[in-house]
Amino acid sequence: QVQLQESGPGLVKPSQTLSLACTVSPAMGNYYWNWIRQSPGKELEWVGLTLSSGHTYYNPSLKSRTSISTVGSKNQFTLQLTSMTPEDAAVYYCVAGSGWGRFDVWGQGTPVAVSA
Repeated sequence: QVQLQESGPGLVKPSQTLSLACTVSPAMGNYYWNWIRQSPGKELEWVGLTLSSGHTYYNPSLKSRTSISTVGSKNQFTLQLTSMTPEDAAVYYCVAGSGWGRFDVWGQGTPVAVSA
């Protein structure tokens, strides 16, 4: 079973771009690699995913600001979310799934605050 660990800044300023990385051990396999977030007091929100093939799928409400990619040489996949606002403050999780809509292995999550 894989293990996942998120990394990135805990604080970004409004209008900036959030960049997070998820390191997978021992190696990335044929999973669906998801990013999910949870803002305070709200339900989990799926942000998007990338497949081993490189195909990506995004939450339509975030699609215009989201980019997910893999860095195979580092066993990582990344999230970039542009034009951050306080509404984007959340705990961001990277999650490996065995199929569409399946979220089998979770990272511990990394909190991201948005403030000037």
